[in-house]
Amino acid sequence: MPARKLDAADVSLPTFDPGPAADGDISPFDLSSHTRARDALEFGLTVDDPGFNIFVLGEDRSGRMSATLDYLNEHAASRPAPHDWLYLNNFARPHKPVAYRLPTGEGRNFRQRMTALIPALREALKKAFESPDFAADMQQLTDRVQNAIGQEFAQLQALAKEHRIHVQQSPQGLQLTPLSDAGEPVPYEDLTEEQKEAIGASIDALRAPIRDFNISAARQSAAMAEAIVDLRRQTAADAVSPLIDEFAQAFERLAGISRWIVELREDLLDHLNLLLPPGDTPPPFGHRAEDRYAVNLIVDNGDLTHQPVIVEPNPTYENLFGYIEYHSANGVMETNFSMVRSGALHRANGGILVLRADALAREPYAWEALKGALRDKEIRIEERPRLGSLPMVSAPKPKPMPLDLKVVIVGAPRLFYAFFTLDPDFKTYFKVKADIDADLEITERNLAVYRGLIAKAAKRFAERGCEDGAVDYLLGQSARWSGSRDKLSASFELIEDALAEAGVIADAENAACLTGEHIARALEERQRRNARVEDRAQEEIDRGTIMIDTSGHVIGQINGLTVSSTGDHNFGRPARVTARTFAGELGIINIERHAMLAGPIQVKGAYEIEGFLNGRFAQTFPLSFSASITFEQNYGGVDGDSASMAELIAILSSLADVPIRQDIAITGSVNQWGRAQAIGGANEKIEGFYRTCEAQGLTGDQGVVIPRANESHLVLRPTVARAVADGKFHVWSMETVEDAIELLTGVPAGTPGGDGMYPPDTVCGRAWEKLERYDRALSARAAVRRGNA
Repeated sequence: MPARKLDAADVSLPTFDPGPAADGDISPFDLSSHTRARDALEFGLTVDDPGFNIFVLGEDRSGRMSATLDYLNEHAASRPAPHDWLYLNNFARPHKPVAYRLPTGEGRNFRQRMTALIPALREALKKAFESPDFAADMQQLTDRVQNAIGQEFAQLQALAKEHRIHVQQSPQGLQLTPLSDAGEPVPYEDLTEEQKEAIGASIDALRAPIRDFNISAARQSAAMAEAIVDLRRQTAADAVSPLIDEFAQAFERLAGISRWIVELREDLLDHLNLLLPPGDTPPPFGHRAEDRYAVNLIVDNGDLTHQPVIVEPNPTYENLFGYIEYHSANGVMETNFSMVRSGALHRANGGILVLRADALAREPYAWEALKGALRDKEIRIEERPRLGSLPMVSAPKPKPMPLDLKVVIVGAPRLFYAFFTLDPDFKTYFKVKADIDADLEITERNLAVYRGLIAKAAKRFAERGCEDGAVDYLLGQSARWSGSRDKLSASFELIEDALAEAGVIADAENAACLTGEHIARALEERQRRNARVEDRAQEEIDRGTIMIDTSGHVIGQINGLTVSSTGDHNFGRPARVTARTFAGELGIINIERHAMLAGPIQVKGAYEIEGFLNGRFAQTFPLSFSASITFEQNYGGVDGDSASMAELIAILSSLADVPIRQDIAITGSVNQWGRAQAIGGANEKIEGFYRTCEAQGLTGDQGVVIPRANESHLVLRPTVARAVADGKFHVWSMETVEDAIELLTGVPAGTPGGDGMYPPDTVCGRAWEKLERYDRALSARAAVRRGNA
């Protein structure tokens, strides 16, 4: 069957029957490409068993994140907001603050009330301790003790006087002074030796009474101090109890908080000094009532009306699990429970946490910790070692917080298969895979949703959205992006990019509506912006540095087609493929392979060519030939088998001494039976050769041959499609190598007769004749060698 020439309708942007656009609250998840993923998300979100977390995988620019967030927010909107969480001081173990759960919004209320309670307590204590009643009670208490001590001291003085000793109190303690006969104090140095001896005896007699007095005075002073403490405590209790009772009553329904308030009451009375006015020097960090009785509202959901959906774009350990801040004091880092900060897991607790796979893959420590949190169902805030950090006071170790949430990881398939599934624990914690298809079938429903999504997105970039012509153009472009005329690309973000770029053009023209022309110009300008490398490559061909012919006929030389990528831009360009055949027994010599420039698939293609030649021509005698094949001027690596059809035809041309048209390029892989197999990048390859032909001058005979299996993939740029429509450029499709041979050489490929022989005026017949000649020559040479031996 000869190669089939394709019409312009076969290669142009496809058109679609006009139809309605879906309206209302639609999203990419309404497309059939996302149905499987949507169902998986719905399933995963409804299963309460642990481990049923979700991995959403879709190709880049497929809207996997935006569509997933839209669905998750819709799901979460019907579910109640989770509880608040706060950390409070653990009075028994201050280094282990305790997490408390409060109803939504109550955390903020508790913090506000607690914040207001401290100054109220301070003011109540100030009034109580400055009141006349407290002063009178203190005076009465001190007077009673001082009077008792005074009476005992008077008795001691009387006893001492009998011994001619005067006793008086001084800052250094009791002071003893000798008395004269007249009862007047006499300096010790003025006494006679006899008097000193008598005074010494008197002092010895007073030692026991003085000791008893000191013991009694100390006991009574201690009792007075204890009584003062009790008085202050009782006074404080009477002053603060109404405030604390009112505070406790507001939260009596919360058992955990009620118990903490009981502990608070006792701790306040034990640390009254924290509530008294400070002196001239403010208390250091951590030694204020505001520090000890702080409320660390680590999760405040008071503003939420539904379940949260939290996206953490940078999932470091600290961003996920929280961290502890520090306060610098005299070169030492200090902290307490009030400086514990929440992470994304805290904020998403009771809801949904969304993570990007690529970001999480860069944080192996956080990934391991996340698996541990999902396993233990709790969030632990643990500090990682700080190398080279300043000395720190022992940091708090907050008690774990219960964890109940869904984790949704969103990423590309390559990450799912290359990173996460290599972890043996992955399937334990992420049992649901939500897989977004790369493209979708063209159905009435999909077209309606797609049109609706385009119209919805266009309103962000133009006042009146877009015309039907713009929608149709984008639908055709989406088919090109999908790589198939009967499908649309699921990468809807590409559509939004095109609308945004077209919106800039429309704004410059003061156009309130986007048209198909705006879309076409936007895509053309993008092509021009990204084509620097492509332009340089074409310049090399135009200058003759890279040798490509687009006219004439040459034996053993054919134009193959390659595709290059610069990351944001793919483009095709022709590559000269040549073959030289000669007598020998080496078979196919793949120069790229011997130069170590060939990838494994390219080598595989060369072997398949050899299989075809042996199957076609070595049925009656073994093939005795050698053929070298190469990509001329290839100085980098080459892989893929899409040039194997070109290589095979170049070999047949060389064997048959039949020249090949240089105004036609060919792409396609070939199997051992000579059938053409589909290849990738067909559009870019055709457009690359068209550009070269256009630069060297279009003759109306030039074109490209592709495998028939690639017909449905063709969606050429408008300039190339117009050239096809005008007959200035052509595209043919082939099913077998025979289809292409006659087009490229003008000579029939040939079919074997009943005797297995090919007609002599065909390519295969001529190739057969040369192979026989090679075989006779090699056989004769072998006979000569045997004779000489």
